[in-house]
Amino acid sequence: MYDAAIFWDWISFAVRWLHVITAMAWIGSSFYFIALDLGLNRNIDGPADGEEWQVHGGGFYHIQKYLIAPEAMPEHLTWFKWESYTTWLSGVAMLMVVYWAGSELYLIDPAKMDLTTWQAIAISAGSLAIGWVIYDVLCKSPLGERPTLLMLLLFAVLVAMSWGYNQIFTGRAALLHLGAFTATIMTANVAMIIMPNQRIVVADLKAGRVPAAKYGKIAKLRSTHNNYLTLPVIFLMLSNHYPLSFGTPNAWIIACLIFLIGVTIRHYFNSMHARKGRPNWTWAVTVILFIAIAWLSSAPGFDGDVEQAEAVPLTRYEMRFAQAEGFEQAHEIVQGRCAMCHARAPAWDGLRWAPKGVLLETRADVARNARAIYLQAGVSHAMPPANITDIPQEDRALLTAWYRAGQ
Repeated sequence: MYDAAIFWDWISFAVRWLHVITAMAWIGSSFYFIALDLGLNRNIDGPADGEEWQVHGGGFYHIQKYLIAPEAMPEHLTWFKWESYTTWLSGVAMLMVVYWAGSELYLIDPAKMDLTTWQAIAISAGSLAIGWVIYDVLCKSPLGERPTLLMLLLFAVLVAMSWGYNQIFTGRAALLHLGAFTATIMTANVAMIIMPNQRIVVADLKAGRVPAAKYGKIAKLRSTHNNYLTLPVIFLMLSNHYPLSFGTPNAWIIACLIFLIGVTIRHYFNSMHARKGRPNWTWAVTVILFIAIAWLSSAPGFDGDVEQAEAVPLTRYEMRFAQAEGFEQAHEIVQGRCAMCHARAPAWDGLRWAPKGVLLETRADVARNARAIYLQAGVSHAMPPANITDIPQEDRALLTAWYRAGQ
């Protein structure tokens, strides 16, 4: 039987795959051009601002950078923009498929804020738009002439957003949204500032005019911000796979420290590519920050005990599964085959946290995770790994029948 849950899971996988592919293209081209620009040989005569000889794939490449129009301005220019746009569009699609369509499971945390689906989605979408407006206003203010102070103020904005998201959404959604918040700023920089400014410069060069220096300066500032924000965004997008990053009261602090790690790592490579030496001290700072993150993650991962968890009211969606035919049998199967690992204090040797942060310890937990149980242990044999607790096929069939009864 091919049903909505299976369909949506494959849609989620396909969109995630597209998102990863386009992100690789964007980040790869971005890092390449930053390294290229910083490493250009500028001790040359002629109109070029710098040049570089490179070898790759059996061929040699002679690259020159012009700040003014060359003698023959080419009609065809390759614009690096769709890598950024497609990454953002596929990311928003994934946000819709996973977090908006699955808001009651992945987005809303009634223990933090008991939101309706439309309220949660409105906050999710609105925060991304408002974030860009705030950032753009700050960059266009006189602070744009003081880049270091501006960066510090932007970090303060990110800290505030990290804390705010953590007060509203589930832990995994909070970190994911902070990543989406940052990625929206990065793509808007490309679409709203960098590309329009480059078009003005190209038009001036083709017309024989000298472009105003401000266009390049503004684009350079935004490009620099994107450069330093890339690595933290990747961490935040991966965080939902690791409960130690999001399943702790300190998740918002961990996210903030990751932004600092992004700065230290990029500073090292930017300095190296610019032939300004290798500031190895940045790696010591990175290690210290990472150790601090690991220590912060050791705080209790899931607030409250079993009684408190049962007291959190089920949503109407979850109540359907708690009242569906076969729930008692499903609950018994999960308790005997899954709950030893998926507990607030796992009994399985070597486990400190429930895998992926999924809790199946109480009746309420089982109802809340009905879809995951159905896909992971009912339709597929993904859980438990290697069927280590020997779930018989008839039990898997019971789990499947229970979920479908509640749909």
